[in-house]
Amino acid sequence: MSKQLAELLVKENLISQSDFSAADEAFQKQKLPHIQFLIRNGLIKEQKLVEQFSKKYSIPAFDLTKYNIDPEVIKILTTEDVRRFRLIPLQKAKGTLVVALADPTALSNLDDIKFRTQLRIEAVITTLSAFDAAMDKYYGALNLVQAQMKKDKAADNSVEELGMDQEAHEIRDANDIDAPVIQLVNSILVDAIKKKASDIHLEPYEHSFRVRIRIDGMLYETMRPPNQVKSALLARVKIMAKMDIAEKRLPQDGRIKIRTQFGEMDFRVSSMPTIFGEKIVLRLLNKSGLQADLMKLGFEKKALESFNHAIHESYGMVLVTGPTGSGKTTTLYSALQELNKVTDNISTAEDPVEYNLEGVNQVQTHADIGLNFAAALRTFMRQDPDIILVGEVRDFETAEVAVQAALTGHLVLTTLHTNDAPSSITRLLNMGIEPFLVTAAVNLVCAQRLVRAICPQCKVEQQVPIQRLLDLGIDPAAAKQMKAYKGVGCASCANTGYSGRFGIYEIMPFTQPLKEAVLAGGNSLELKQKAMEEGMRTLRMAALTKVAEGRTTLEEALTSTAADF
Repeated sequence: MSKQLAELLVKENLISQSDFSAADEAFQKQKLPHIQFLIRNGLIKEQKLVEQFSKKYSIPAFDLTKYNIDPEVIKILTTEDVRRFRLIPLQKAKGTLVVALADPTALSNLDDIKFRTQLRIEAVITTLSAFDAAMDKYYGALNLVQAQMKKDKAADNSVEELGMDQEAHEIRDANDIDAPVIQLVNSILVDAIKKKASDIHLEPYEHSFRVRIRIDGMLYETMRPPNQVKSALLARVKIMAKMDIAEKRLPQDGRIKIRTQFGEMDFRVSSMPTIFGEKIVLRLLNKSGLQADLMKLGFEKKALESFNHAIHESYGMVLVTGPTGSGKTTTLYSALQELNKVTDNISTAEDPVEYNLEGVNQVQTHADIGLNFAAALRTFMRQDPDIILVGEVRDFETAEVAVQAALTGHLVLTTLHTNDAPSSITRLLNMGIEPFLVTAAVNLVCAQRLVRAICPQCKVEQQVPIQRLLDLGIDPAAAKQMKAYKGVGCASCANTGYSGRFGIYEIMPFTQPLKEAVLAGGNSLELKQKAMEEGMRTLRMAALTKVAEGRTTLEEALTSTAADF
């Protein structure tokens, strides 16, 4: 509740100025909201407060304690929306959604809810205690834990930990198999799998504990478990990841492997100490994301032909570049799936190993003991390799060994962190690799991004001015014919308008004119211009093609790519 509401009560002579001062002091010292202080200390009655707000803002009063909300209505808004907008959906009928709130200042959020739901919105006001009870009942973690405790062990959220020895199983079974925190952790993991999330964030704060999941590149809050279960929940995850639960001052890494109704799933776990406890992030590693058919990743036909030609060369280097989270690992692993034949010896150096690939010799690097990318590469060269994958070229030493491997009859696949394909060449030069070695070693550079796909369930045509399309460099004839689409939001996509992601690619075969430009000392801009003359389609071009195909929105295409010169 806001300070402004307490000030209103003073003006209406419902509380004294001294009462307000006491509430203000409690807020300054304890961060306790003004209205909660007044109610808790009996300085004003909740019912009187509701009557006053109802009269002041012309909102009907409503007794939320005597009303059971339909589960289908609850699904209209996500937990994140309910907590951010401070209102609860009550009833939907004839295109109108009735919402309950305890804070009249939340009325300013009604337009946002109307836009998200495409429904008319009517508001009622209820008491703070009834609102909090409803939040706990329909969106709270305590209710979730209790529900899980009632479920059968073989229900949808059942989780079997894999990779535990017999003694560990016996200790767990004897001590805490029925503990609520275990059911809560299982629910968090299974919920993330169901929603096809890529990451889970467990975040402790001074007075709260938050769980968020990343879906299609965006973070969404899913629950706020009670602060008192924070330590037990984090400890449970660390135990599952075989991490040291006594060590809370240093970052740690671990791994969880479980079996659910959806099959086996791996989680890469990272803990980081913060001032209010350890933050833990779990990365979901789903092998189903590895496509043996590279076309399913989003490659255009010509780009895929160039990429396939490069990875099937007997030697040379293929560079995949892009920011963190752009799908580089998926592209390279999918390429390895394509190349994985009994006739070839494939070795990888990774940090960390994200997926286990049958038939591929995978090495987890450990810099603290001297096993870095360069050291692993030198070992590979003594292991009769055909194909080598290097997780990332970060320094001159790794780049030098990778180039030497590419020049001595081996195919090398690796990644860089640059914004586009031409910048990867200048990055290698800046690391200290001689230009003549770069031109001799590199076969192709692939820059990529992930963009969100329009939800097919709520996809509608979007009107875009032709002049805007022309300003983006689209051919006038194509601009007149082009149709753009967007998702208006529905239950299927949690009212985001998007469902899933796919890749867009900038493929730059390292042709002879490009090699000559490098040897002549050309910079990244000159290389980009030359590559476009050679037929390279930039990331922006690839994204606009997906817009024309109706796969993504114009806004998503523009925000995920940089403008071409």
